Amino acid sequence: MARTHYRALVETSARTWVAGARPRTLPAAVVPVVIGAAVASTVAGIDAIRFAVHGGLALVVSLALQIAVNYANDYSDGVRGTDAVRQGPMRLVGSGAASASAVKRAALLAFAVAGTAGLCLAVLTSWWLIPVGAVSMLAGWTYTGGPKPYGYVGLGELFVFVFFGLVATVGTTFVIAETVNRLSWVSGALAGFLAVALLLVNNLRDIDTDRASNKRTLAVRLGASRTRWLYGAMYALATASMLLAIIDVRTAAIGVVGVLAAFPAIATVRAARTAPELVEALGMTARAQLVIGVLFSLGLLIQ
Repeated sequence: MARTHYRALVETSARTWVAGARPRTLPAAVVPVVIGAAVASTVAGIDAIRFAVHGGLALVVSLALQIAVNYANDYSDGVRGTDAVRQGPMRLVGSGAASASAVKRAALLAFAVAGTAGLCLAVLTSWWLIPVGAVSMLAGWTYTGGPKPYGYVGLGELFVFVFFGLVATVGTTFVIAETVNRLSWVSGALAGFLAVALLLVNNLRDIDTDRASNKRTLAVRLGASRTRWLYGAMYALATASMLLAIIDVRTAAIGVVGVLAAFPAIATVRAARTAPELVEALGMTARAQLVIGVLFSLGLLIQ
């Protein structure tokens, strides 16, 4: 009986921490790495060992950084009281499911994993990756942490575009092919626009509670109507990026077909007026991000 109780307790705790890592946001970490690897294949062909080792390490860096940012955001918003009243998915500190110190340790552990994998990549490729990684981790922590978090003044989308778009995509291409080109930057912009869409729907859901907590996200600054418009514009910009990629690889056009997967999400975001509807839209946005990213990458691979 005691063993059964302990097992149930462990399973509950594990589910809580997994939920706190915000699984629905993880496509923002996976997609740029997949795209960056596909771009590398157009430059240097496919070396199975290099793709597995260098690409695998890049994926670990990206996923660990995303999880670290999610935990760091949970910790910082929790201690500030921003998450005291929430309409969306559970937050560990705000809900009392975990102590602030425990969530902070989880964030630091995830940053450590990202840093270790990044150091391995630096040893294998270039030491210039170390300052890039350090800046990425600092930006991840100060998103909602520190005395003047930039996520509280509407710059979160810029962070996501740069680090989970350009840096993650171009960085992956570099660690595999050890070079970057125009296609890698255009593809990085594509990944960035898709990641921004994910953050926009998340912040649209929290617009009322963020405003009440004086968290001036871009959604709060623009208002709900303009944020819905901007969300749709991200897919238009993503489509434009893929059309630009056709200049280098014609079969990149396959990715444009994936935009069809975003239509239900766009319609839901336009019509949604409640938090549960926008939580559903978040999952739809993540799925659209994966579909577009995978189809675009497939187009690059079969050139």
